[in-house]
Amino acid sequence: MANSKTPVRGPVLGIESSCDETGVAVYQAGRGLLAHALYSQIELHAQYGGVVPELAGRDHIRKLLPLLRQTLAEGGLETSDLAAVAYTAGPGLIGALLVGAAVARSLAWALEVPAIAIHHMEGHLLAPLLEEPAPGTQPLAPPFVALLVSGGHSLLVGVEKIGSYRILGDTLDDAAGEAFDKTAKLMGLPYPGGPALARIAVDGDPKAFRFSRPMTDRPGLDMSFSGLKTQVLLAWRDSDHSEATRSDIARGFEEAIVETLAVKCRRALKQTGFKRLVVSGGVGANQRLRAQLAAAGQAEGFQTYFPRLAFCTDNGAMIALAGSIRLAAGQTTGPAIRVQPRWNLEALPAVA
Repeated sequence: MANSKTPVRGPVLGIESSCDETGVAVYQAGRGLLAHALYSQIELHAQYGGVVPELAGRDHIRKLLPLLRQTLAEGGLETSDLAAVAYTAGPGLIGALLVGAAVARSLAWALEVPAIAIHHMEGHLLAPLLEEPAPGTQPLAPPFVALLVSGGHSLLVGVEKIGSYRILGDTLDDAAGEAFDKTAKLMGLPYPGGPALARIAVDGDPKAFRFSRPMTDRPGLDMSFSGLKTQVLLAWRDSDHSEATRSDIARGFEEAIVETLAVKCRRALKQTGFKRLVVSGGVGANQRLRAQLAAAGQAEGFQTYFPRLAFCTDNGAMIALAGSIRLAAGQTTGPAIRVQPRWNLEALPAVA
């Protein structure tokens, strides 16, 4: 990522295409989010029980330009108004990433404006900045701990300043969202499984099934969720397969995931001494997780920050915001179309 001596300001177009959601948004510093649009491929992939990478890339090709036109129209903007184009360059599915990168780089070249490659997880980490802080809550600013939980990631990140990230803990196997989806699938719930499991868990008895809280009985901030799937598999196999039992197992599983994440977050805050916690990513939309961490914050003196539910899952708004921040710092990307399916968050340059 190159540094420019003359930072540019103005509306930044953000393009997100890392997996199965096509997101486009425009954000401008000082004005906020001007417009955003999102198209989900859930119906496309539901028949396969998971994301098919080749189909995901093709559908991004089909939807990206119409969404771009829609977003600009809703924001009352022309392409000539854009100061830069930001896009997700990784991590993610390589074919899907290349669609967004090619469109973004081509548009930036045609408009003679900078292009900015954005790390997908930095977008999630910064997503709470799209919101006004809750009453009585200070505006979000570093230092803070970020819990980034989704289908592909379960990270605890120490944020000294924007762009300066330290991985405090990671999953050793399945991400939390992946564990939700796979557990739902083995109990016969429809795709996408995570939200479906959370819905039926509302009616479950939290005392009917108690599953382990993995790696909370030992020091450290790493996580592991694959063993929980085995426990659920055995419980479901030996059950009567009734709807009530399905809800009870779902509740027990959700309680185990939520409590494990809460323990790790509180431990990370204690270890760093930070007093702010960001929770983002698809699992960050889980209401039980939000409630437990908000209650812990009130009891233990740390503040919690969540994006709105629509911005927990993949979206263009977080990419446009991250691009605006990088643009203001004079950090842009060269003309080559490059993506990184694997990309270390710690390798990003700090924002001065």
